[in-house]
Amino acid sequence: MIHADHVDLIRDGVSGSGSVWADFGSGSGAFTFALADLLGTDGHIYSVDQNSGALRDQAVAMRRQFPETQLHQIHGDFTQRIRLPPLDGVVAANALHFVRDQVAVLKLVRETLKPGGRLVVVEYNTDRGNQWVPNPFSFTTFVLLAEGAGFEGARQLSSRPGTFLDGMYAAVAFRVDSQTAIQATYPNNFQHLSEINH
Repeated sequence: MIHADHVDLIRDGVSGSGSVWADFGSGSGAFTFALADLLGTDGHIYSVDQNSGALRDQAVAMRRQFPETQLHQIHGDFTQRIRLPPLDGVVAANALHFVRDQVAVLKLVRETLKPGGRLVVVEYNTDRGNQWVPNPFSFTTFVLLAEGAGFEGARQLSSRPGTFLDGMYAAVAFRVDSQTAIQATYPNNFQHLSEINH
């Protein structure tokens, strides 16, 4: 995939949100740059990864491609508790399939979000892994994982067909502390959440 594909995959999960996001397990930064594109000049992005070399390369590329984006890099493990400001959203793209206890990690992710905050995942649409992608999860399974971690309103955003592990999808779920909070913060999504809950 190219940059435009990364942007298109997560666009509907990011658009209309606040400007403070994190990319967990950001790696080479493909979705960090997609966030920068979508958030614009007001964006504050916390890029979290254990690979210090990848973070350095990210920083160089970000200064070149999106010089006005505020990039905050954290060399660390997103599966552990990390000190972050309250976030409007988190992207976890091709990161959670390396995690065995995904519900436990999603609970930690939820703690980082503001009420109404969004979790956007990009994942292979299968429940069968291999040695390179050990623990992928289909969208159907993501709904269950998200609910188990306290998220609500999970829905698929987009997908990309492929022969490797049945292609990829992007999905969003919300930290909802009350219907009032989500209705006030994300009115365009409230009707969808109401339909799910009734």
